[in-house]
Amino acid sequence: MRTVLASIAIAAIVALFGVALMFYNIHYSIPVIGPQPAEVRVEQGDSLATVARKLRDQKIITNGLFFSLWARFSGAEKRLHQGLYRFDTGVTAREVLERLVSGKGIFQSVTIPEGFTVKEIALLLEKMQIADGQKFLAEAANANLLASLGLRGKGIEGYLFPSTYHFTPATPERDILIAMAEQFRKVSQPLLAERGGTTPLTAHGVLTLASIIEKETGVDAERPLVSAVFHNRLKRQMPLQSDPTVIYGIKDFNGNLTKKDLQEATPYNTYRIAALPPGPICNPSVASIKAALHPADVRFLYFVSKNDGTHLFSETMEAHNRAVKTFQPVRHSASTTEKIAARH
Repeated sequence: MRTVLASIAIAAIVALFGVALMFYNIHYSIPVIGPQPAEVRVEQGDSLATVARKLRDQKIITNGLFFSLWARFSGAEKRLHQGLYRFDTGVTAREVLERLVSGKGIFQSVTIPEGFTVKEIALLLEKMQIADGQKFLAEAANANLLASLGLRGKGIEGYLFPSTYHFTPATPERDILIAMAEQFRKVSQPLLAERGGTTPLTAHGVLTLASIIEKETGVDAERPLVSAVFHNRLKRQMPLQSDPTVIYGIKDFNGNLTKKDLQEATPYNTYRIAALPPGPICNPSVASIKAALHPADVRFLYFVSKNDGTHLFSETMEAHNRAVKTFQPVRHSASTTEKIAARH
């Protein structure tokens, strides 16, 4: 009997010692990583054992078994976030686990400017080494992804919100697109929900018009005026004659808009069609969406660039022609309305 009790006592002491050792290892033991920070990537599908092994191999933790046991004991096993993590000397295993659970990995920040197209976003992400541009564009056209976002038959252009994002390196292009689309949905839904009594346009039409407004002016005070011009033209079934839409419809635009381009029959040539193009030509700002929903109460049908970033608006063709003669004596600029003068 005494032998049995002694064995139990020894086992209890060993167990307590093991628990104490694990507790110390997890909470106080700090391995020496080396002169350079160590990095570990937690990938989708990695088991706890795999993560522990990666951490041990990089000398971020001293004991993979203790780390795994503590993760299970604390309920963190199923809450590890994928991503790239960087660790310096002076981090305990408990702090490593907390960082993996919180998802505080290495992030790269990128600001998507208002008015960027999907192609421009792809180029920016590739330049910053956040994503592969071609893979990004391929995912942007992926039918399954578009269907999952409720964009079947519409395309993703216009549905990516211009903002600042934080991505871990090697974030899948699909996940980047989903993050931008979800942010768009979150911000735009309250705005588009109010369109019922303000415009006959569908939500897609509002975004299409907003994208054209975005490309036509960068002056906030002018957006409702530009919106009014286009709303007035749509009501009269007049072509919008917007250069940015024509440019968007040109596959490899070289920067020089020609007379031939204006005569080309494309779905985006608003010199040839008296309606909105089939979809947005960029990803517009909130200001442009609001302007598309709430045009100014004016009768303007024309506007011309004043060469200082602003425009002069006119109600009649005669007044507009005088404005063109004053501000654009040598036609041609990228503004919509210089060609409006020539075609009405």
